[in-house]
Amino acid sequence: MRKTTRSREIFSKAQSYFPGGVNSPVRAFKSVGGEPFIVRSGEGPYLIDVDGNRYVDFINSWGPLVLGHAHPVVVEALQRQLAMGTTFGACHELEVQLAEIVQRLFPSMEMMRFVNSGTEAGMAVIRLARGFTKRSKIVKFEGCYHGHADVLLAKAGSGVLTLGLPDCAGVPEAAVSDTLVAEFNSLDSVERLFSECGSEIAAIIVEPVVGNCCLLVPQPGFLQGLREISANHGALLILDEVMTGFRVALEGAQGLYGVTPDLTMLGKVIGGGLPVGAFGGRTDIMKLLAPLGPVYQAGTLSGNPLAMAAGIATLGEWMKPGNFEKASGVAAQLVFGMREAASRYQIPLQVEAVGTMFGFFFAHSPVLSFRDTLKVNKEAFVEFFKAMLDEGVYFAPSAFEAGFVCLPHSGEAIDYTLSKLPIGFTAARRAMT
Repeated sequence: MRKTTRSREIFSKAQSYFPGGVNSPVRAFKSVGGEPFIVRSGEGPYLIDVDGNRYVDFINSWGPLVLGHAHPVVVEALQRQLAMGTTFGACHELEVQLAEIVQRLFPSMEMMRFVNSGTEAGMAVIRLARGFTKRSKIVKFEGCYHGHADVLLAKAGSGVLTLGLPDCAGVPEAAVSDTLVAEFNSLDSVERLFSECGSEIAAIIVEPVVGNCCLLVPQPGFLQGLREISANHGALLILDEVMTGFRVALEGAQGLYGVTPDLTMLGKVIGGGLPVGAFGGRTDIMKLLAPLGPVYQAGTLSGNPLAMAAGIATLGEWMKPGNFEKASGVAAQLVFGMREAASRYQIPLQVEAVGTMFGFFFAHSPVLSFRDTLKVNKEAFVEFFKAMLDEGVYFAPSAFEAGFVCLPHSGEAIDYTLSKLPIGFTAARRAMT
C-alpha cells in the first residue's frame, strides 16, 4: 500500500495558500477523488513523491518531456546556461538556434515568435488572424482547449471538461460573442457556420489530434476539409500543435496528415518542459506583428535563455535517428497491451495511439467527438485510475486528458505497467456492475 502521510501534510498546508491547494485545477484530483501526491523528484520515466513512492509517469508534465525527467543532456545544457545568466530581456543567439531547429521540421512556420506558454500563443494567433483578415469571428471545436484566454474558453476541453464546467465563470458574454463552435470530425458543422457568416470569420483554430478531450483522432479528410473551407472563404487555418508538435510525428500533425496551416502554435516541448511556447506561419501574416506591423505582442521573458537551451538540447536528442520510432513503438506496445487485457476482462475500451500520444475511454463504441465523450463510463475510469496509482502507475487524473510516452519508458517501465493492468481492469469492472 502506498504511503501518503507526508503528501497529505503538505497538501493540507497548500490549501491554505492556493485555491484547492493547487496552481492548476486538474492537479487537485477532484474528478478522481482522493488527494494528489506531492512530487519530490523526477527520474527518467518515473516520478518519486515525498513519501518515497515511485510511479511510472504517463503524463510527462502534460506532454513536453519527450526524454523523460532530468535527462543528462538537458540538465547539462541548463547548468551551462545558468552560469551565463538566467534571463536577459534582450536578443541572444540561442533564440536563433532553436528557431532553425523548429523551422526545419515545421517549414510552414516561415517566421515565428517565442512566447512563454501555449495560452500566450493562443491569444497571439487570434489577435494576429483578426488583424490580418480584418474580421472578428473565430471557429473553434467542442472539447478543444487552446489556453485560458477568454475568447477561447467556449466549450473548451482540458480542465474545463474535467471539472464539468460547461463554460467559465468570469468570462463575459461579449468576450465569446464572436467565437463560433463546431463539432470535431464534422465538416458539415463547419460548412453551416461559414454559410451563415463566412465573410466575418477570421480563422479556424483546431487541435489536429485533440489531446484535451483525452484523444480524438481526425477522421480521413477532416483536416484537409478544414484547409479547403478556410481557403475558399478567405479565412486562416490555425493548427494548435502545443500537444501534437514533435509528438504525433517529428513534423507534427501537419506533417503526419499533409496539411499546411497558415499559422501554428507550439508548446513546452520546444523548451524541454520549461515555460515556453511559440507561434508562427506565413511571412506576410507574421510581418503584421510589431515592430514591423500594427498587431502588438510582447513579453519580457519571451525567448528566455534557459528555455532556449533546454529546447535545443531536447530536440537535438529527440531527433536522433531511431529515437522517435522507439518511443512510438512503446506507445503502440502499451495500447496493444491495454486492448488485449481489456478484452480478456470483458471491459469495453476504446484505446488508440498516434505517435507518442495515447488515450483511452471506457466505452462500447469509437469516440470521435466531444459529444461522444458524454457517453463514456467515468466511474470505471476513476476506479481504474485509483487502482493503477496504488500500484505505482500514474495516468492523467482525468478521463479527458491524453497520455504521453517518453523515450525511457521502454523496457522495465512499460513491462511493469502491462503487468499491473489486470488489477486496474478488475477495479474498473467492479464499477460497471
